[in-house]
Amino acid sequence: MRSFGILDVEYLLRMTSETLVLTLIAFIGGAIGGIVLALCRTSPLRSLRVVSSAYIQLLQATPLLMLLFCIYFGLSIIGFNLPALVAASIGLTLYASAFLGEVWRGAIQAIPRQQWEAASSLALTLMQQRIYVVFPQAIRAAIPPTVGFLVQILKNTSVTSIIGFVELTRGAALVNNSTFEPFKVFGTVAIIYFGLCFPLALLSRRLEKRLNGSGRSKGRLKELRFNPGAEGRLAGG
Repeated sequence: MRSFGILDVEYLLRMTSETLVLTLIAFIGGAIGGIVLALCRTSPLRSLRVVSSAYIQLLQATPLLMLLFCIYFGLSIIGFNLPALVAASIGLTLYASAFLGEVWRGAIQAIPRQQWEAASSLALTLMQQRIYVVFPQAIRAAIPPTVGFLVQILKNTSVTSIIGFVELTRGAALVNNSTFEPFKVFGTVAIIYFGLCFPLALLSRRLEKRLNGSGRSKGRLKELRFNPGAEGRLAGG
């Protein structure tokens, strides 16, 4: 048995890089899948809406741990022996796509129907309506929860240790097996997770306040522009 030292901290920092790589892969893959799902969920074609809704309901109702088990161990039964990193990336990507797709679907459908009707009156196609009118407004509403969900992906990478992927949590368990100093080892891991997640949480809150504040300011300016008599009411609260 040895004591927990600087070499162990350096090892945990290397495992942190593995955690960040997995988080980045899952977020990018989930974002791509989420965009497709959001478009299908808001499609005028009922078949696309039904299929995408079923996919989201299935993935959201399935624990991430069971999803990883099915991908890593289930696929090996039929001859697909995936490396732990690949299986973890696929599982987290599917998990993230289901939640991000629903977040972005809500942001798109939050746009008032009058905006769609105004775009349609300009003879814009459905895709042009989305690109030039709806998406720019929906992105503002979707950014804060998207950044917030990135924190969830980062923390959920710890679950992938169950299929043998060595990330920060699994690395901490290996160090603890050698040092038998769990308070120091996992206390250090907690500090690392906090240092990664807390800035993202603050960014999400700041973006939410900034974007909501910008929206309220625009609303007040618009009311003053079209109803100058409202200045006294706005000033009086």
